Amino acid sequence: MSRFIYEGAKTKEISFPLGGIGTGSIGLAGNGRLIDWEIFNRPNKLSENGFSFFAVKAEADGELLDARVLNGDLLPSYTGNIQTRKHGGYGFGPNQATMAGVPHFQHTRFIGEFPFARLQAADNCFPGTVELTAFNPFIPLNDKDSSIPGAFFDIAMHNTTDHTVTYTINLSLTNPMQDHKRYHRYKRNDNIQLIKLSSRGHDFSSPDFGDLSIATDAEDVSYQEYWYRGGWFDNLEIFWKDFTEAAKFTNRTYDPAATKGNGVDVCSLAAHFALKPGEKNSVRFVIAWSFPNCHNYWHPEACACSDNDCKPSQPATWKNYYATLFSDSTKSASYALKHWERLYRETKLFKDALYSSSLPPAALDAVSANISILKTPTCLRLPDGSFYGFEGCICNEGCCEGSCTHVWNYAYALPFLFPKLERSMRDLDYKYNIREDGKMGFRLQLPLGRSASDFRACADGQFGGVIKAYRDWKISGDTAWLKSIWPAVKKSLEFAWADTNEDRWDADRDGVLEGRQHHTLDMELYGPNAWLNGFYLTALKAGAEMARQLGETDAAEQYLTLFSRGKAWTDEHLFNGNYYVQTIDLKDRSVLEKYDESAVRDYWNDEAKEIKYQVADGCVIDQVLAQWHANLCGLGEIFDPEQTRKSLSSIYLHNFKKSMRNVFNPWRLYSLNDEAGLMICTWPEGTVKPTVPLTYSTETMNGFEYQAAIHMIQEGMVAEGMEIVEAIRDRYDGERRNPWNEFECGSNYARSMASYALLLAFSGFKYDMTEKRIGFQPITGEEYFRCFWSLDSGWGTFVRKNGWIELNVLYGELELRCLHLPFMKGQKVNGISLDGTEVLDCNWQGEVFVFSSTVRMNAGHSLVIKLG
Repeated sequence: MSRFIYEGAKTKEISFPLGGIGTGSIGLAGNGRLIDWEIFNRPNKLSENGFSFFAVKAEADGELLDARVLNGDLLPSYTGNIQTRKHGGYGFGPNQATMAGVPHFQHTRFIGEFPFARLQAADNCFPGTVELTAFNPFIPLNDKDSSIPGAFFDIAMHNTTDHTVTYTINLSLTNPMQDHKRYHRYKRNDNIQLIKLSSRGHDFSSPDFGDLSIATDAEDVSYQEYWYRGGWFDNLEIFWKDFTEAAKFTNRTYDPAATKGNGVDVCSLAAHFALKPGEKNSVRFVIAWSFPNCHNYWHPEACACSDNDCKPSQPATWKNYYATLFSDSTKSASYALKHWERLYRETKLFKDALYSSSLPPAALDAVSANISILKTPTCLRLPDGSFYGFEGCICNEGCCEGSCTHVWNYAYALPFLFPKLERSMRDLDYKYNIREDGKMGFRLQLPLGRSASDFRACADGQFGGVIKAYRDWKISGDTAWLKSIWPAVKKSLEFAWADTNEDRWDADRDGVLEGRQHHTLDMELYGPNAWLNGFYLTALKAGAEMARQLGETDAAEQYLTLFSRGKAWTDEHLFNGNYYVQTIDLKDRSVLEKYDESAVRDYWNDEAKEIKYQVADGCVIDQVLAQWHANLCGLGEIFDPEQTRKSLSSIYLHNFKKSMRNVFNPWRLYSLNDEAGLMICTWPEGTVKPTVPLTYSTETMNGFEYQAAIHMIQEGMVAEGMEIVEAIRDRYDGERRNPWNEFECGSNYARSMASYALLLAFSGFKYDMTEKRIGFQPITGEEYFRCFWSLDSGWGTFVRKNGWIELNVLYGELELRCLHLPFMKGQKVNGISLDGTEVLDCNWQGEVFVFSSTVRMNAGHSLVIKLG
């Protein structure tokens, strides 16, 4: 599909992340370079690791035919990068470590279908074609194998000549250790050959301690533990001389403590094989890493001494989860190669199932591209495997710490693809991030056990936690888990009216937030508004069902009473006929004075005599966000349905700009010139815009855009929703921005995983594993429809085709009591069976199949319904 193929200028910005969940990653550039070495427990954007690359050569009859680096052209600019060293960087041209000055392939094409990337290469001078396939296992529900610290490469050669050719595929890797004791050693274990790169200069507990390995299971291998050590550029000069000889490598080794030459140490591992005319063969390589010791570099703990400005010389560290699975990089590399067939097969099974979905190409692009965020330094895993996320990544730090609740509210990929990891976020939040009275911090502090943040609670983040607890319970069906966190969930919900709530959210218990409400746009709204009140209403409705399930009927009735009262008030008083607004008198200074001094200092515009940073009569993108969440979680109606549709129409009408060329935007520039985007907030003609309006109001932030677009699709506005989705993905076209790095406050931004909900919207996927019930209601009228689905116990595909319905389990298992298919209402059913043979006993109730006993489906099983 053309959306997944990149050529020429469209490869310029590509960095495709290769790594496990919580392991960091290496980027595969659009021309095949290995860039963005983010494997050291922190982001490392725009980084290079010296001479780390693949190269190939061809020989016949004892003579070299051709040799070149497995890269395409380096695209402009050719002036060089900003660097501090005296004789390099900007004004000196590209760094020689880019290998742009070494023969490489003239014709390349990059095909990116996450979790796989392919680089196809050909050159008139090279006898044959090359295809590099790169991935890291991405197997939903299998979080261990999806957390291997490594990059997997399969390089396939095709001999297109009329004579036998001997090919060599070489992987070179630079040792990144910043000390004088770099240690390289070749090792063979059974059929696996590898070189480990380490250092003898760091203590085992140091955050700088670690190692890398390159490994292959090829049969015929030669290697150099070290490149030649010399001055200037002697190392590359000698490597190319060695590589272009019609011979295998002769090993070179050095004493780690000896003089280092130009300060760069590189190793090479090469595989050799012969191909007859027309034959093909491939070789597997793995780059694995192990940097086991994490520490809080972004917000260090103060020393325990009396000096508050003192920082400990050795920070408190904790183990990476992957370090509990693999003691060093040789172990993970060996595991990768020994289990390659299964890891590849199960990853491809997922990829094929996902990409077979009948979604518009841009929607499938948005879903697949953004699940890559889970494989970037945005995500960490703690020693017990628990999941932790930044909001995103700046160049060399995680950006905005703490699994930020109001940002991760939008991220729908993890709860369906790796539900156990999502539940671990709830566990951590409700254990470490809650005050005795129910007030919650919205940024989890590391290392665990550190004092929670004392900043005010965040309304959408705190109520979003209640909604997510409900969703995760329904995805898993695990009521015992819900019971374990329920006391904290309940306490956090009831903090809305607690006497100790400094922000007086719902002090009069009327189901309407009227106090000071911190939110995801980093400031506070004062007074009732549908955006944040919707979160409160949805949390009340979710809380009522959870309380009833756990036998707390009084609490359930209390929550439902508040919900009903608040919903009625919101629909009546906050809808202006076209969209939902905020009720506030911007000229009333007393609104702020009832709080602390900071409210007046930060929010009162003394020149205009007006409150700052409010929505007021604006049309804000998240005004009915809570209904989107409710739709996805199965919570039903939050806002009046007709008013919801009118609000979405208004958001499209007023906030979607088909061109940003004439838009004034003093904020961050996520779309510009003739690019299109959906703005955070606008004030339509006839309304009064606050002198200093809502923060970020003129920005186009991907995650916000996705939720509004998907909500439109849910409500039948498919063309409008897809126009927005296409606008986002057109901005990430490989030339202007990286398709696998949607950014907001930093790269690989978690909120963009809202795009996963496109799958749920187009398929109408419903779930309630507490009742063993799932359902589908495709929104398109086409006879043929296919989609990927995933829940806590298994995943697979759903297919509707002429005369047939199929529910396939491809991985794991599924227990089913009810199958809800509203689109089949009025149709005749001729039979329902398991794997086409075992006829199932069920009651067809017009929209729902109710099975007489639980249907147990394992991987490979299909439930087939015959119509007609």
